[in-house]
Amino acid sequence: MEDFMKGKFISFEGPDGAGKSTVMKKVLEQLEPELKPQYLVTREPGGSKIAEKIRKLILDPENDQMSARTEALLYASSRSQLIQEVIKPALNSGILVFSDRFVDSSLAYQGAGRELGISEVAAINRFATEGISPDLTLFFDIAPEKGLARIKKVRPDDEDRLEREKLAFHQRVYAGYQEIIKRYPERIVVIKADRPVEEVTEEAIATIKNRLPEIF
Repeated sequence: MEDFMKGKFISFEGPDGAGKSTVMKKVLEQLEPELKPQYLVTREPGGSKIAEKIRKLILDPENDQMSARTEALLYASSRSQLIQEVIKPALNSGILVFSDRFVDSSLAYQGAGRELGISEVAAINRFATEGISPDLTLFFDIAPEKGLARIKKVRPDDEDRLEREKLAFHQRVYAGYQEIIKRYPERIVVIKADRPVEEVTEEAIATIKNRLPEIF
């Protein structure tokens, strides 16, 4: 995070099927009365008009010929637009930002999953984000097999292009996340996600309160 930023930035990360989006919604429902600063919620890819158009392009199952490098650059482009249009102005104004995914997803999915290299994908994203990074990242940990089984159970006919990838891809993504956690232990907190959502939500809330008490 750049030193002049007034707001705080929390990202929610995890492999497909970890339930992070559901948990983030429940966390906000419970924390809203206690939060001191104004806050906003966004997601990746997407979060702004232009970025949402890029999201559709990236996740469309029909775009099965998209190259790994193109995919990585599109994610970075979407992220850059979100930074410029939403996240950076919010943080400059002292607004608390919650994001469903951020750079760690690209490092795991394109860096590890697509085998482009974590460091290589990190390099293009340093340019895209201007060095902006979350103050806290909650990683919702679930084995790829369990996460994919959850998706098939909840929405069997509505998988996006990345969710449809073979298990080997998702296993590389998961291994990539483990490497990222080792690289950024001061920022990333691991929460076991293969539990009832109420337990996961409770631990997520406790973690936020412990790590960022100033927002309450």
